[in-house]
Amino acid sequence: MDHNVTLITTIAASFGLALIFGFIAERLKIPALVGYLLAGIVLGPETPGFVADAGIAFQLSEIGIMLLMFGVGLHFSLNDLLAVKRIALPGAIVQMAVATALGMALASWWGWSFGAGLVFGLSLSCASTVVLLKALEVRGFLETMNGRIAVGWLIVEDLATVLILVLLPSFAGLLNGSTEPVADAPPLWQTIGLTLLQVSAFIALMLIVGRRVLPWLLWQVTRTGSRELFTLAVVTFAISIAYGAAELFHVSFALGAFFAGMVMRESKFSHRAAEESLPLRDAFAVLFFVSIGMMFDPNVLIEEPVRVLSVVAIIIVGKSIAAMLLVLAFRYPLNTALTVAASLGQIGEFSFILAGLGLSLGLMPTEGLSLILAGALISIAFNPIAFAVIAPVSTWVLRRSALARRFESRDDPYAELPMSTERKYLQGQVVLVGYGRVGRRIANALHDKDIPYVVAEQNREQVQDLRNQGVAAVSGNAADPSVLIQAHIADAAMLVIAVPDPLNVRQMVETARTLNPNIEVVLCTRSEEESELLQKDKIGTVFFSEEELTKGMMNHVLRRFDPQATSSTHENSKRSLSD
Repeated sequence: MDHNVTLITTIAASFGLALIFGFIAERLKIPALVGYLLAGIVLGPETPGFVADAGIAFQLSEIGIMLLMFGVGLHFSLNDLLAVKRIALPGAIVQMAVATALGMALASWWGWSFGAGLVFGLSLSCASTVVLLKALEVRGFLETMNGRIAVGWLIVEDLATVLILVLLPSFAGLLNGSTEPVADAPPLWQTIGLTLLQVSAFIALMLIVGRRVLPWLLWQVTRTGSRELFTLAVVTFAISIAYGAAELFHVSFALGAFFAGMVMRESKFSHRAAEESLPLRDAFAVLFFVSIGMMFDPNVLIEEPVRVLSVVAIIIVGKSIAAMLLVLAFRYPLNTALTVAASLGQIGEFSFILAGLGLSLGLMPTEGLSLILAGALISIAFNPIAFAVIAPVSTWVLRRSALARRFESRDDPYAELPMSTERKYLQGQVVLVGYGRVGRRIANALHDKDIPYVVAEQNREQVQDLRNQGVAAVSGNAADPSVLIQAHIADAAMLVIAVPDPLNVRQMVETARTLNPNIEVVLCTRSEEESELLQKDKIGTVFFSEEELTKGMMNHVLRRFDPQATSSTHENSKRSLSD
């Protein structure tokens, strides 16, 4: 029966070693992804001991790719991208071009072909969405302006990489240097045109038909009340659409799964779909990383240490510097530039997919994949360190470099209110920090009641749009005293902090009360622990999202049965928050 349990043996060994190495990695404060790759290396043919079935592992990894891309599409938000489009779109394109050029130059120096250098450079240019999202979430940066810019940047990179995955097979012959026409083969322009036509037809079908049919089908399944059927439906849509896209439209599994997720996002059950599919997605993603690790040859670290260090230098230093300079060129502060630089100083799943495709098309040597894997292992392990040094590096540079201080305080037309600003916005106004989902609703309520307010927002594009709408707004991080000064905090009646920023909120409040001791402070938090600490320190009136949702539902229920109880409950809640 040994030949009948190969699949079970491969899965058991992969999950078992991935669990062990992933646990060790997490204990060492390294992303578990590094542990999964190491598990694959141990199971691979280049290391002694048990060798898993590579063929089965790679088929399972294809499912991992589908579910990974489905997850990316499920979290893709056009609105989030549009909010930072002026920096994310050109920044991602230029940064990918710079990293690709550096990789091609390095490959050319090694004597590789143009096609090998192109695939190699592209593989080094795209960062890992999985690693980035986890890094931002752990540090509480996900909902900050810096986090939104980094995520938007990665979304553009993901879309560009998906397009590259679709077009690369059509250019494989040309990139291989093949000049002799293949018998009965269509011209290159016809192949490219047909590929683009098929991709366009698939996208149109998904956006026109899929966005109506898939949510309707999901609703029908939901009506059965079966959680198992709902999960099965989500996974079926992801894998079936990816497979159908590859068979009928000759596009990649990745693109098919991505659009399946993006269309599924149109459903009001998208959050539940993401939650229900997450365990299976994570499991197959582990198998994907294990299968990639099986392809890695550890001997490259001993035989080609200089090449490995060169690759790591491009990923951690070259990409990061390019990203940092681009962010600074868009007049964002040094802290934002360092955050984006740290976010992009690593490579991951898309790099492996690109490198694997290049290897299968005969464009890149096996050594290239080993170098990319080595670069991924080192850069992902280094990434937590890069995030940890952002604050001290920023402080050190600003303290020691006069040029950095001048660069930080350069003239910005949106960093101060115009001279023509009406008096009502300069005295007795509300200073509203943040114009996200919460801040926008507060601003709308203030506008409806004709209460003057000034918005302090890090997103310069958002400030520009607000100015065009006639709203008083200043650009910058409110933790910087100059931003609150420009919002005329000294004469304001209230400071409303509508961003959950535990790192900077105390500094904002301290600055406000230094300039205006009598100012009233209202702030929000998404952490119960942080809420208790802020209330204990009497920072101001604190609103905790989960608690306020509970109170709102409770008041609605009590109002139905006892209107007087609602009133007293509201007053008690208000007093407890103010204490």
